[in-house]
Amino acid sequence: MRKKDKEFQLLVEGKNDLHVIWNLAERLNLNETFDVVEKNSYHQIIASLPTMLKSTNTLKRLGVIVDADENLKGHWDAIRNILIESGYYSSIPLDLPKEGLICKPDDDEQLIFGLWIMPDNNLNGMLEDFICYMIPEPENDALLAKTDKVLEEIESEKINNYKDAHHSKARIHTWLAWQDEPGTAMGTAITKHLLSTDGELCNNFVSWLKKMFDC
Repeated sequence: MRKKDKEFQLLVEGKNDLHVIWNLAERLNLNETFDVVEKNSYHQIIASLPTMLKSTNTLKRLGVIVDADENLKGHWDAIRNILIESGYYSSIPLDLPKEGLICKPDDDEQLIFGLWIMPDNNLNGMLEDFICYMIPEPENDALLAKTDKVLEEIESEKINNYKDAHHSKARIHTWLAWQDEPGTAMGTAITKHLLSTDGELCNNFVSWLKKMFDC
């Protein structure tokens, strides 16, 4: 059962993140020990963190998922500085662990804090890059090869209307548009088994979720 008292909470940037998390939890039969809260943007998550870290009367564990976008180091440094300034954590690593951060407080009365920066805590990118890694057997997928060819063509001709930074968004949504029931949402594609949960990156992420929220 999902915790109604919301003692374990996961902050995400938007609806797509929320839907992916819950569909992944459903697909893998994870216990819903935590709630997912959509904060609408990275900046709103950052703005809310100092206050939420003090919410020990309502929270016991606080997780955060944000996109690296084009600034993984900047996003990590910003969150790391908030943790340092809180004064609750003395074991904050200099570099974000590739397996995701789970930081225990010095005082057991404070929150356990967790962080995953999409796609893999190591590279610039976003949720859609993470989802692209879930495409099963990509080297043998004819539709993915065609997707990449089409995107390469329109980008070389400079007729794409999307930003270069959003290439992975165009990639995954084009690939999904060519599946049965075109335009299936990323989260739904997980429960429909269009996407695989067997890859190393997905396994690492699920392992982080389980450790963070005892799910």
